[in-house]
Amino acid sequence: MRYPMRFWSRRSLRRIAFDRRLSRLVFVAAVFLLAFLRLRPSTSTPNPLSPPSKHARVTFRPSAFDWTTVSQRHPVKLVHSLPTDAPKPSRQVQHQFSDYTHDATSKKRQEAVRMAFFRCWNSYKKHAWLRDELAPVSGEGKTTFGGWAATLVDALDTLWIMGLHDDFYLAASAAAQIDWANTTETSANVFETTIRHLGGLLSAYDLSGEAALLQKATELGNMLYMAFDTPNRLPGFWLDFEDAKQGRQLAGTSDPSASPTSLSLEFTRLSQLTGDAKFYDAVSRVTDFLERTQNSSKLPGIWPKLINFREESVAEESGFTLGALADSLYEYLPKMDALLGGLYPRYEKMHRVAMDVVVENLLYRPMLPDTDPSDILFAGDVYAHPKSIDRNPEGQHLSCFTGGMFALGGRLFDIPKHVAIGERLARGCAWAYDAFPTGVMPEIFGVVPCDSIDKRCSWDEKLWDKEGDLRLRKGLSNARDCRYILRPEAIESIFILYRITGKEDLRDIAWRMFESIMRSTETELANSAIADVTVTGPTKKLDSMESFWLAETLKYFYLIFSPPDLISLDDYVLNTEAHPFRRPK
Repeated sequence: MRYPMRFWSRRSLRRIAFDRRLSRLVFVAAVFLLAFLRLRPSTSTPNPLSPPSKHARVTFRPSAFDWTTVSQRHPVKLVHSLPTDAPKPSRQVQHQFSDYTHDATSKKRQEAVRMAFFRCWNSYKKHAWLRDELAPVSGEGKTTFGGWAATLVDALDTLWIMGLHDDFYLAASAAAQIDWANTTETSANVFETTIRHLGGLLSAYDLSGEAALLQKATELGNMLYMAFDTPNRLPGFWLDFEDAKQGRQLAGTSDPSASPTSLSLEFTRLSQLTGDAKFYDAVSRVTDFLERTQNSSKLPGIWPKLINFREESVAEESGFTLGALADSLYEYLPKMDALLGGLYPRYEKMHRVAMDVVVENLLYRPMLPDTDPSDILFAGDVYAHPKSIDRNPEGQHLSCFTGGMFALGGRLFDIPKHVAIGERLARGCAWAYDAFPTGVMPEIFGVVPCDSIDKRCSWDEKLWDKEGDLRLRKGLSNARDCRYILRPEAIESIFILYRITGKEDLRDIAWRMFESIMRSTETELANSAIADVTVTGPTKKLDSMESFWLAETLKYFYLIFSPPDLISLDDYVLNTEAHPFRRPK
């Protein structure tokens, strides 16, 4: 019943006014809460292997140009066929996490990574949708890889793994309608387009089962297959569209060794899924080349940074590394064995020979003060001359993947000492993160090396004064490239070592790395590459966020804090862009 106001006391009127103000505040708070919840991803732990049923199927739209209509000028009869036998019984890669508990700390850390991803993804949607990259400071979109929405395609499987299914289907619908003929570029980087776009589409299909994504991947695969139409069937660094149509392509004479040799996982998976053996045949011819030249370089057993693929010679270059230019050549040897079910022993053979040479020549133990108990390693460079080998103990963030590579190969091929070496390499990169004021490792740095990787060397203060950089932590000789560009390789190895060994302190290391990266790179919109990890104050942002930040770095951070059956290494093999492909069973 409503009462006349004249019967209400002044106190009652004040109480009613207060109640009305409180009601308004509650209403406004509820509105903001609802809006926040709509923008915020669910905090419940997602099950990415259970696809949602409410979304419409993704629709494929063909590109304006069909590359299968272009005749091959150097056609070949297929000589490499996919295995039809059942995979060999494989050794278990992952640690037996029989007592794993997804506790409150793990959930909190997992959700923090998920929120960091979601924030960057929302900024990409708002400011750079369908562009290759978001500029995380200026808020603009960038075209860096053909204009084919590199960040969108690269992040597809991360969206699925994190349970962000609404955004996955939004992005997948856009990806399935990309027109590979719609570009202002005259050529495509074969390596980058393969690992980011083809790998991203294949893994998104492997996880979601959306047929349109496999159709779009096949369409792209047919375009990239044209890069192999050279006189010796070895691809060049670039796929020049007009040259490909006119049959004028040639293999390179001084190309990065990792470029043609790091297409094998993606093309093999495409053949496995489509049944079309031409893709596997194409990359197997590159493997043939690696196999017959492995002992012909200036450092027999491994391949140089640059290779003359046109003349099929590895004897011209004297520089060798596991870092830039060569990295994923080595990474893909054990991973190809896993993807092919262990049915082709040549991958294990090449890996074993190469890693023996790497251990002997390219790994370094840093000279550290007696107070630093670290037993760590780094991978550097060497230059081979007719009568000598010059060793360069310079580490790269790129080469931090080697810890995971050694550990994975060690587990797949039953080489326990390689698992131990992998752990020392992974912990070396973690040590380097802690060594700089920002808590983040730079692109390139040097160490003062010991003579042996097997035993600790005594601290030499005079040598340190001579070769070290007194501004840096003892053990470091320089920070030649001080940038951090959101790279994933360090957390990649920490993640793989955790999944293989089950050592919980690796997750604490990962959390410390994540917090340091976020503190140093966060912008109002997302996260940015920074100019200098050696500063003690605010960092200078470079307005760059490459697609691997969402495809790799944040994915690895998310997975290390997730239950270990999420993308188990016994079920999946991850390409060099962290795209998981299903292993045969």
